[in-house]
Amino acid sequence: MATETTPDTDAEPSDEPVAVSSADELDGLVETEDVVLVDFYADWCGPCTMLEPVVERLAEETGATVAKVDVDVNQQLASAYGVRGVPTLVLFADGTQVEEVVGVQPEGQLRSLVDSYT
Repeated sequence: MATETTPDTDAEPSDEPVAVSSADELDGLVETEDVVLVDFYADWCGPCTMLEPVVERLAEETGATVAKVDVDVNQQLASAYGVRGVPTLVLFADGTQVEEVVGVQPEGQLRSLVDSYT
């Protein structure tokens, strides 16, 4: 008789970006995951749209958990992290903010940045 096992979702980062809608959600990710890349974006932002496929590939192909925060919906959260322009990418490693990048960056540069902490 075959038994089904449920995958341990905490064992490794998600291969898709995780939508974050509160400071508690973001804090939880940062506390439980080794490396978290947070993409602060807005739907109306052209550069954010250009960066979206890169962020999705980083979620799928790196060891980081990728979180997405819509700054229009989560203005207080964006403000708490000092986000003044979008896109802003904030990288956390071992619960600490280690990097912040504003604007569209080449995929290779972002991948190297994430890989240096994973």
